[in-house]
Amino acid sequence: MDSRSSRPGSQDGRFGAPVRAGQRRSLGAQEQASRYADRLRGPSSTTAPMLGPMTVMGQTCLLHDRRGSVKLMHKDESMDPSWSMDVDSRFLGNTQNQHRDSSTATPIQRALRSLGIPLERLHIMKGHMMQDMCKGLSRQTHAQAKVRMLPTYICSTPNGTEKGNFLVVELCQNQVRTLLVTLYGDGNMSPQMMYKIFDMPEGIMQGEGEALFDFIAQCVSQFLAETISSDTNSSDTNGSELYLPLGFVFPFSCRQTQLDKAELLFWSKGFSCSGVVGKDVVQLLQAAIDKQINQNKQGEEEAGGAWLSSWRGRKSSQSTPGQPYRVEVVALINDTVGTMMTCSIEGRACEVAIVADKGSNCCFMAEAYLVETAKETSGRMCVNTEWGWFGDDGTLNDIFTPYDESVDQESSNPGEKRFEKLVGTLYIAEIVRHALIALTAEKSIFTGTNAAVLKEKGVLTMQNVQEIVNSEDGITEVKRILEVLGLQPSERDCGRVQQICRAIMGRAASLHATGLSAILSYMCQTRELERLTVNVGVEGELFTGYARFEEILLSVSRLLSPECMATLVPSRDGSGRGAAMVTAVALRLAAQRRAVDEVLAPLRLSRDDLEKVQALMRQEMDRGLCKETNATASVRMLPTYVSHTPDGTEQGDFLALDLGGTNFRVLVVRIREEGISMASEIYVIPAAIMQGTGEELFDHILDCIIDFQMKQKLMTHMLPLGFTFSFPCKQVGLDKALLLTWTKGFSASGCVGEDIVQLLRDAAKRKRHLGMQVVALVNDTVGTMMACGYDDPRCEIGLIVGTGTNACYMEEMRNVGTVEGDEGRMCINMEWGAFGDNGCLDHLFTHFDKVVDESTINPGKQRFEKLISGMYLGEIVRQILMVMVEKELLFQGKPCPKLQTKDIFKTKFLSTIELNGLALGQIRTILNELELDATFEDSALMREVCQTVSLRAAQLCAAGLAAVVEKMRENRGLDQLSVTVGVDGTLYKLHPCFSSNLQKTLKDLAPKCDVTFLLSEDGSGKGAALVAAVASRAANAME
Repeated sequence: MDSRSSRPGSQDGRFGAPVRAGQRRSLGAQEQASRYADRLRGPSSTTAPMLGPMTVMGQTCLLHDRRGSVKLMHKDESMDPSWSMDVDSRFLGNTQNQHRDSSTATPIQRALRSLGIPLERLHIMKGHMMQDMCKGLSRQTHAQAKVRMLPTYICSTPNGTEKGNFLVVELCQNQVRTLLVTLYGDGNMSPQMMYKIFDMPEGIMQGEGEALFDFIAQCVSQFLAETISSDTNSSDTNGSELYLPLGFVFPFSCRQTQLDKAELLFWSKGFSCSGVVGKDVVQLLQAAIDKQINQNKQGEEEAGGAWLSSWRGRKSSQSTPGQPYRVEVVALINDTVGTMMTCSIEGRACEVAIVADKGSNCCFMAEAYLVETAKETSGRMCVNTEWGWFGDDGTLNDIFTPYDESVDQESSNPGEKRFEKLVGTLYIAEIVRHALIALTAEKSIFTGTNAAVLKEKGVLTMQNVQEIVNSEDGITEVKRILEVLGLQPSERDCGRVQQICRAIMGRAASLHATGLSAILSYMCQTRELERLTVNVGVEGELFTGYARFEEILLSVSRLLSPECMATLVPSRDGSGRGAAMVTAVALRLAAQRRAVDEVLAPLRLSRDDLEKVQALMRQEMDRGLCKETNATASVRMLPTYVSHTPDGTEQGDFLALDLGGTNFRVLVVRIREEGISMASEIYVIPAAIMQGTGEELFDHILDCIIDFQMKQKLMTHMLPLGFTFSFPCKQVGLDKALLLTWTKGFSASGCVGEDIVQLLRDAAKRKRHLGMQVVALVNDTVGTMMACGYDDPRCEIGLIVGTGTNACYMEEMRNVGTVEGDEGRMCINMEWGAFGDNGCLDHLFTHFDKVVDESTINPGKQRFEKLISGMYLGEIVRQILMVMVEKELLFQGKPCPKLQTKDIFKTKFLSTIELNGLALGQIRTILNELELDATFEDSALMREVCQTVSLRAAQLCAAGLAAVVEKMRENRGLDQLSVTVGVDGTLYKLHPCFSSNLQKTLKDLAPKCDVTFLLSEDGSGKGAALVAAVASRAANAME
């Protein structure tokens, strides 16, 4: 859609500098905004009624002088109520005032009141617009929304680094404008522009579409022939083909699905070219340009060259550029988006734009995940609201005056674009004309004179209205304008005409402010900000031609959205320079995308990669189960001597001991038919005991167990105990395990190589404690499986994905070569974190993984774990970020000393940053806490890096699990396996995407396995007790 005036014609086709909007008066309007807002509220916001036009308060009345300042004047009973009524606050009239004394009000008063809109009504209108915006963004309700909220696929604003030559083609109502814009990477402060305007030949607008696009292509060729000399950029191209990206300004309704793909929905503005509706207009233009370039290269006469016959007498028109060039249509945009882009310069990003011209429109940068009609979900995307259609569902009927209805009925599209018809300069003069006709009929103006000229449509122009409104020289100028139109106004007529014009112009400004406030509040809410500060680009005839537009726009929008602070930035040639900016940003982002993809490519795994990991895991599992190859297998496949999972018949009281660090827990788990209940207490192990003798350590543990049993009144009971011992052990029985080495700061002497269970039993003997019987020693992965197995008998797999990672499962005894016996099943503790330690995963290790591995306390060990677990993912992300900073893909290449700090980027940040719906502003806050000065683009890229690393971790975990479930299915000779995985660990539980990515990948890799995931509750405590319960049940059965 094209909201602005068509471009002026060219008399002789000469080149020119860009035509800039006239110098606006001082931007003091922004400084006056708060004062003006006070005036809009009235003398007293707490007690006085909202003032409408000429609202009388006691013996005074509120007026504005011609400069807009407030005057409190004593009421003169004989004063004509319509005398010098310069009240621009009428657009915020009060409903009661509008209807009060309507029987005695004069026609001019009734007219002014009908044009006033109460502040409460503007609030309601703002709410309706926000609702319609949400409907327009939703995939389900988009078709019903009047505010269409069209995605533009523009995901960034200029950052000032853009440079190069950019072509622009703008299709106007009866002209084609071509531009060549050069940016220098200087913050876009001083772009160089050349342009040329071509008048369209008669009949082309209603002819064949191919002819229209051929003509546009010839305009481009002609323009380049006259602007590109043989030495242009020769130092950069060395005679090679010059690449010229092109932005296409196409002011018609399209369904845009990419930045460079848009299907025309329907023609308007007098165009009706055949064969274009439903086609991709970018592709049509590209094909025409390619054809023209080929014809130029072949030296053939241009097809349809008659269109440019007016240029044939000129030498330049006969030539082609001295240097070969290639033109690529990179982006299709509208003028509103271009306005926003021209107002974004270095250090001053612009995220909203308003075009207030013949038509009206607004665009803004929305959170991309909210734009459901587009595929892009990361970062932000510019949305073209098309708010001119707002109110077509009847929501504006109550503010439509008879004058508005007359203009609507006379338009080419009655009932459509109702909002635009209230605010667009194409309609404002006509609204004024109909108001004057009505007042003339009521003998309120032009009495005794002939005013028939007002019945002529278009006799009053927007320029006339602007001159009347902006007149500061009394009624002299107003009288002159009306007399030129053929009217014979009195002084009172001039005053009243000026009042009507100011009321209609003020209403248009306040309605623009209402729309802006809806946009600003929506942005503030969706970004979850307490206060929004934003720059708003503005362009158009109403903005440049109405002296008070800026002041009213700011004041009313701040009344309606006090949580938002907007700064207006005048735009310069949104459809020309703005289109070049869009094209430049698109190329910058495309180059950045290629560089980012190059960095992240090694971390992105294909299905073949995952199938290979699955096969390697299966191979290592078989090696670990085989007695002959177990010692050299990277997956150790340790027998746990747990031969059964809970079957629901377990009952009784059981103790559990969970020792894995400086704190340890003692629990009593009571299993009844109605369920499980637990009580526990945490005890501390002093450092002196951790590093003392083994006897001191286990005596201390025994003292804590006795203390717990005394508190729970269990001293007289002999309770089975399950012991979760999270240190490396060689388990040789369910209740026998030899400590291989201490970790986690423990170094108690006399323990390594000894049976841990026996050391605990010896301590019990020394303490003469008979209240417990250690029946099982387990690790937390087995405990997780057992804890979930009580709730779901199908649970035969345990999985831990937290700080570390591991898995266990129920294997057929006939396959366990490291243990005697072929009957039944046994739980195998895979210890799969060491998968790949033999080099079989070297092909997956990226530069980032190698750096992280080398910085750990165990380089070359636990390599699979270092690709998956939470302890390492944050460090992998940090290494990637440092490379991206080095390549100037992040933070604009500025040094980030904080990133050099090891472990500064915790894995918990991945979980937070990847939260669905988390606004980029919140991500930016997280990064700022890390002293990383991130832009919103940086935040979006940061999220992508985190997503890439966590996705790979989930996929690798799924590949390992796929090997497990497929082996179980084959072991049991099943066509389809149904099994449950008990799972625990902070990464799985807290990361927003890890679990879903794991499950999705597992389903793809093991389609013959129906796998259910069940979250574990206290695998190391409840699970250990259940191992003891199952062991007791089995022992009782044998007895």
